[in-house]
Amino acid sequence: MRALLIHQAFVAPHHAGGTRHYEMATRLVRQGHEFTIVASDLSYLTGERDKDLKSGWVTEQELDGLKVLRAYTYPSLHRSFFWRIVSFLTFMVTSIWASLRAGEVDVVIGTTPPIFQAVSAWLISVLRWRPFILEVRDLWPEFAIDLGVLRNRGLIWLSRKLERFLYDRAAYILVNSPAYRDYLLNKGIDAEKIRFIPNGVDPEMFKNASGQDVRAEFGLDEKFLAIYAGALGMANDIDSILTAAQLLRDDERIHFLLVGDGKDRHRLEAMASGMDLSNVTFAGAVPKTKMPSVLAAADVCLATLRDIPLFKTTYPNKVFDYMAASRPVILAIDGVIRDVIEASGGGVYVEPGQPDQLAHAIKRMLESREETRSMGIAGQRYVVQHFDRSRHAEELRDLFVEATGKAA
Repeated sequence: MRALLIHQAFVAPHHAGGTRHYEMATRLVRQGHEFTIVASDLSYLTGERDKDLKSGWVTEQELDGLKVLRAYTYPSLHRSFFWRIVSFLTFMVTSIWASLRAGEVDVVIGTTPPIFQAVSAWLISVLRWRPFILEVRDLWPEFAIDLGVLRNRGLIWLSRKLERFLYDRAAYILVNSPAYRDYLLNKGIDAEKIRFIPNGVDPEMFKNASGQDVRAEFGLDEKFLAIYAGALGMANDIDSILTAAQLLRDDERIHFLLVGDGKDRHRLEAMASGMDLSNVTFAGAVPKTKMPSVLAAADVCLATLRDIPLFKTTYPNKVFDYMAASRPVILAIDGVIRDVIEASGGGVYVEPGQPDQLAHAIKRMLESREETRSMGIAGQRYVVQHFDRSRHAEELRDLFVEATGKAA
């Protein structure tokens, strides 16, 4: 089986970000399949170009058996909404050029958001006469509309038309949350076209990790450490974490470590400085290879999103990482991921956008250390049983076989 994935924000473990596609693709390569990924030459988190890449329209890399073609992308991801779209559109064009250099393929996968790269994948599937699989990782444009990023009625109409265009032309639509299946069914998509492979984790990555070096690095050896690890963007409601830190700043036992980067980082650092939060540290982004050590340093892990109805449909990657690291989760996200936490016993739910509830939950976990540790163990057991990436890779292989009609 020879698969081609077009994914602007593809991340390998030596960089920061989600590694869903890397983990599944490398497993398929170890089984004897071929996997080529067309990705941007810019970091999706920072908007900066990898210094190790040679200049040019397309740069080829070999990564643990994967062929990765890095396509030139205009460096304007974090300037404004308009310039963000410009960056997306340049990758849409250059990714087509890169895909034509990918060699023989049996199946083409497009992933959204951003939706423009899925257009590239569909076009390549047409040019190569190969089946097109559309992966929906977030509900675009609905999230952009709910966040207020996309407001123009004409653009909203065009975006929904493009969304439907891709749904209709995909041989299969792959979703990573059970709620996305319901969304597609409500759109009138045939249930037979929809396949569900959830977000998940590689449990082996988090075994036997120690957080002592991370605690020592930031001078937090004796603190009860609440860690948030993920993007610092407008959707992530880091403001609530900072407000919770303000409510708890008189308790010198508690410290907050925010690990990640994003377009809101400078605003959030200024906010923390203005609030005089000596109990908050911004650690910046770390590669996925360091994440086991980071999470091992935590006493509790935080997951937050803004209080928007559509966020009830999401399966955030960070929550599965927290669970795999045997860390209890304080979850300020309602919906399907709340179902996971409550079924596992791996944490507690607080209402989104309620910093007082978040602060109270942290204080309660501080005072109930044995119960807190038990939550972490329960979450780890549950995620190994239900969200192991190795099983997901097998399901992806089966989907490719189904799409192409070829034997595994």
